[in-house]
Amino acid sequence: MNHEYEKARIAALESLDILDTSPSKQLDELTKAVQEEFNAKTCLVSLVAEDRQWFKSRQCMDATETPRNISFCTYAIAEEEYLIVPDAKADKLFANNPLVTGSPFIRAYAGAILRNKDGYELGTLCLLFDEPRDFLDVEIESLKNHARTVETIIFSEHLPA
Repeated sequence: MNHEYEKARIAALESLDILDTSPSKQLDELTKAVQEEFNAKTCLVSLVAEDRQWFKSRQCMDATETPRNISFCTYAIAEEEYLIVPDAKADKLFANNPLVTGSPFIRAYAGAILRNKDGYELGTLCLLFDEPRDFLDVEIESLKNHARTVETIIFSEHLPA
């Protein structure tokens, strides 16, 4: 992403006044259902800010944020629709990432991009696994559909300023 686009993307995220807000019952119910559907270790609604990713909803994750420079979701939002990492330990980009080599010991990742109405990438609905895992096309479609639901919930609860 170029610098001007990234500035506009961050401004779009900040206009929602969503960072560091209270949990959302609707999002928490959805991330719990998605976690169960995929039998994932963790399910998150991750919003990628300037220097961190902050979790609006999280299942089985104590941390409320992580530095952006180690975030899988930073790479996901650079993709067209989603990012799949079937085996993080075998992936050159992620093998030495502290989230792989240390807690939460991510082995597989799937993230579907969350966008605002102008198309700016706000973050992801993502799944973390503690074992390598392949993803079927139907599973990727399901994750993307759940991401659209997350967008609907976010925009019903946080209108842009």
